[in-house]
Amino acid sequence: MLLSKSITNNITIMKKFIFSIPLTAAIFVACSSDNPMLPVEDEGNESGNSELVTPKLRATVDTQENTQSPMTGVLEVFPCQAGTAIYYGNYIDNSRTPFPGLYGIKDGNITGDNNRVVSLPVGTYNMIYWGTPKYEEPIHSSPAVSEPQLTIGGDLSEQYFSLRQNSADTTYHPVFDLVYAVQSTRVGTEDLNAAMKRQVAGLKVIVKAKNNGILISSISSMDVHIGSIAEKINMYTALPSNQTKTVAFPLVASTDGTQMSNATVMLFPSANKPLFQLFITLKDGTVKTFKQNLQGPLKANTRLTLTLTLNSIFTEEDEGNFTIDNWQEETEEIDIPELN
Repeated sequence: MLLSKSITNNITIMKKFIFSIPLTAAIFVACSSDNPMLPVEDEGNESGNSELVTPKLRATVDTQENTQSPMTGVLEVFPCQAGTAIYYGNYIDNSRTPFPGLYGIKDGNITGDNNRVVSLPVGTYNMIYWGTPKYEEPIHSSPAVSEPQLTIGGDLSEQYFSLRQNSADTTYHPVFDLVYAVQSTRVGTEDLNAAMKRQVAGLKVIVKAKNNGILISSISSMDVHIGSIAEKINMYTALPSNQTKTVAFPLVASTDGTQMSNATVMLFPSANKPLFQLFITLKDGTVKTFKQNLQGPLKANTRLTLTLTLNSIFTEEDEGNFTIDNWQEETEEIDIPELN
C-alpha cells in the first residue's frame, strides 16, 4: 500500500492478521465463479443489470463518548446475502472469490493504490466489517488470533475469531484490537458506511516500588496472567463465548528501574471478576506469586489500568486487597502488602 511511512510502521502488525484471513480463504478458490451473479433477492429484477459496482467507503470508530470518529488502520469487508450471515464473496477480475474487501484507511477514507476493493453486482447485501485501528500509543507487539474460515455460501454466524494458545503452556496470547459493524447496503445506490465499535478490552499493568523508589534488584522478570477471558468472539454477532481461558503477557522494566509495565494488551471480554495473577521471578530462580480477583469484568471498549505497589518480595502467596479509583477509562490501584 502507498501509505505514509508513519502509518505503514504502525499497521505492520495489523497487516499480519488481516492478510492471514485471505490466505486461509485461498483454499476455497475452487468455489469461485466466472460469471457475476445477482444477490438472491435481486434475481430477475427489471433492470437485469449484472454490472459490477465498486462502492466508495467511509470508516469510523466509536469513541469513549459514544460518538464516531474517523478510523485509521486496516479494514476488511465481508459481503453477505441480504439479511443473512451467508457469505456472498467478492469479485476479483470478474470472478467471484472468497476474498473479502481489504483496505488501508486513513482519517476514515481509503488510502493507497493497492487495496482489494469490494466489487459486486447491483443489489442489497449485508456487509460485515472487521477492522484493526492504528494506535498513537504503544500496544502489545505480538498479538495473535485464529481466524475464521471463509467459503462462498458459508454461514459466518458459525465462524469465530479465537484465542491462540502459547506453545509453552495452556495460556493464550493477547489479541488484536478489533472493531466491528454489520450494515445492510444497496450496492449501486449507497456507499459502504462502516460505523464500528470496539469488541475487545484493553489492559495495562504497572508495578512500582513503594515511594516510587527503585525496584528490588533481585527481580529477574514479571509476568501477568489474567483469567476468565472469552475463548472466542462470533464473526457475525461479535458476542464472546466460553469465558474460561487465561491470557499471559510479560512486563518490561523502565529505563530508570522504578517500575515494570506492559504496552496495552487487547483481550476478548471476560466473565465477572477475572482472576489477576502476578508472577515475579527472582534472579535465583524463585517464583513469587500475587493474585486477586478484579472488582468487575473486562468489558469491550474499556481499558483498565492496574497500578500495583510492591512493598517487598514476599515469601508465600497472599490474597492482598484491591481498591478502585474511579475507551471508557478505568483504573485500579493495588497495594501489595508486605508478607513475611
